[in-house]
Amino acid sequence: MLRRTLTTMVACVLAASVVGAAEQQDPFSWLEEIDGQKAMEWVKTQNALTTKDLEAVPVFKPIYNRTLQIMDSKERIPRPSLHGTEVYNFWQDDVHERGIWRRTSLDSYRTADPKWETVIDVDALSKADGQPWVFKGADCLPPAFQKCMVALSRGGSDAVIYREFDTTTKSFVDGGFTLPEAKSRVAWRDKDTLWVGTNFGEGSLTTSGYPRIVKLWKRGTPLSEAKTVFEGEPGDVAATGSTIHTPDGDYDLVVRTPMFFRSEMYLMLGGRLVRLDVPEDAELQEIFKDHILLALRSDWKVGGKTYPSGALLAIPVGDLLRGGHDWVELFQPTDRSSLAQVSSTRDRVLVSVLDNVRGTLYSYTLDGGAWQKEKLPLPGIGTVGIGSSTDQADIFFYSYQDFLTPASLYLDEAGKVAKVKSSPAFFDASGMKIEQLEATSEDGTKIPYFVVTPKGFKADGNAPTLLYGYGGFEVSEVPRYSAEIGSAWLERGGVYVLANIR
Repeated sequence: MLRRTLTTMVACVLAASVVGAAEQQDPFSWLEEIDGQKAMEWVKTQNALTTKDLEAVPVFKPIYNRTLQIMDSKERIPRPSLHGTEVYNFWQDDVHERGIWRRTSLDSYRTADPKWETVIDVDALSKADGQPWVFKGADCLPPAFQKCMVALSRGGSDAVIYREFDTTTKSFVDGGFTLPEAKSRVAWRDKDTLWVGTNFGEGSLTTSGYPRIVKLWKRGTPLSEAKTVFEGEPGDVAATGSTIHTPDGDYDLVVRTPMFFRSEMYLMLGGRLVRLDVPEDAELQEIFKDHILLALRSDWKVGGKTYPSGALLAIPVGDLLRGGHDWVELFQPTDRSSLAQVSSTRDRVLVSVLDNVRGTLYSYTLDGGAWQKEKLPLPGIGTVGIGSSTDQADIFFYSYQDFLTPASLYLDEAGKVAKVKSSPAFFDASGMKIEQLEATSEDGTKIPYFVVTPKGFKADGNAPTLLYGYGGFEVSEVPRYSAEIGSAWLERGGVYVLANIR
């Protein structure tokens, strides 16, 4: 990984340096051959020089050994994925290099030693097929979650094959739905119908290489007879079809993506597509109890009101289809707060918010057509992440962590909360402290930042300080537990600073 990253970075820098001088021959073009012998020899040489310098530092060896121990630790939280009230998990370790897709009951998952049942052994499948399969997930049809379309990639590429799988028999379905290798998109409409977008032949893909044609494919018929529902433009990013399955009904949705962060959304009603009258840069978050939940990326003036960028809005599906725009603002951002995640259970909409870079969690319920809001308690001032949820019951998982608190997993069952899993503490955080401060930029903007100080810290200017900041691709840097930084830096008297520059 290091040699590939280094080679790619060097190639990108060199390529950028000769923009506008294409007539000149690049003497370093051989570095673009990522697996080329000459490029690999160059990388090995550079790595050897770097390794020699690092190993000459006295503290290198103990830091290296401790970090390796942390990285090799098997004490990881098995990330849960709720299929109804069963818990699925994809797991990789030194015994299962390619991984196993497995499941257990919710009661078993709560225990310290869950009783897992293997559903797919990807290592065994790869050996049987003679292919280096990488598991790319499974789309399963609710509420039984018995029928799944499993995605497998050769070596990890974006192109995958799809094969129908039965979770009851734990086997691929003979004569079931299958798709050859392509950048396909599939989703269940019902037990005998798939939404499918794939390489149907010349002209069926966008210039980005993704499907531009959306079809419905009936069981027992050849792919060539699948019915076309929608066609995007060749210059689009992609077009997709799916069905949102809810306890209150199913919603057939077609989405055309003309460019990143923009889309046209259509509901299929009585065999025809009806475009939703919403901004192209808005994001559909959920359909909950026949209400559409929409997140705005820009200000939206409609129905005599202006809804701000970053707001979370809700409206009954029927009202929107009839031309109504009486949206309810579930969340309105401020200068210091922004929408992070939206999910739902059978009875609640879950919303996590970054409030001055601190995680907060809310639940919303519908009572007689009116929305009720409740703030859910968290262990401290850190980062919360909404995990898997299900609309089969009022249950969901969420995680919490901060700079000094290892990631922990909580299960909320109708408001009753319990910690079910926790990562180990890889360094001694006693005596360490976390502060949140602000710096003032040249234009007067207040930029928050976190300071993590070691045990016995004195503000005399002598403590070595590691300052980190990142501000691209709409990625927010938030408080996270880092075993490596804690053991290799904080325990050794260093100060760690995270600047929230975006």
